[in-house]
Amino acid sequence: MLRYLTVPVTAFAQNCSIVWCDRTLEAVIVDPGGDLPRLRAAVAELGVRPVAIWLTHAHIDHAGATGTLAREEGLSVIGPHPGDQFWIDALPQQSRMFGFPPAEPFTPTRWLADGDTVRVGDEVLTVRHCPGHTPGHVVFHSAAARRCFVGDVLFAGSIGRTDFPGGSHEQLVASIVERLWPMGDDTVFIPGHGPESTFGRERRSNPYVGGT
Repeated sequence: MLRYLTVPVTAFAQNCSIVWCDRTLEAVIVDPGGDLPRLRAAVAELGVRPVAIWLTHAHIDHAGATGTLAREEGLSVIGPHPGDQFWIDALPQQSRMFGFPPAEPFTPTRWLADGDTVRVGDEVLTVRHCPGHTPGHVVFHSAAARRCFVGDVLFAGSIGRTDFPGGSHEQLVASIVERLWPMGDDTVFIPGHGPESTFGRERRSNPYVGGT
């Protein structure tokens, strides 16, 4: 069974998720933006064994600690989509701009594309490419668990910003409608910031995409 714990990190309260298979106790860290001591303490308390980092996109609050964590723990870096290469290249500038600790550079072990699958222990999740917030943004969907880790594509009552370089409001709305809604109204999503919600609730009431 897929299990997860959400750990808010950085001054941006970014929802980093520790995701694991409860049989094997293999785990992945989704979007380690920072606060590595807090993440390591949570991993130790859970008693799980991280094997990889999964990235939804490469904004600093989601990817800032990726290079350091991957190097220190020997973890592979899975994702995002190659469309976010320029955001990875810009991590040093992002660090300075937003007052983050210097971000160690990294190269993804594996880039992701729409329809790919990723595995943690016995659990297999599907990757959907959902551009709009960033060109290379991806989400991780577990049909079995009815859960989706959506990064900054969709929030409870809102959607991701599209005013950063490479952003597109039209693309973002299309990603939500064409790729998230078909996952089912009862699917719970874990956003990059703020509380969880369901696709059904947002499809009905979100002021930006409700009724779509």
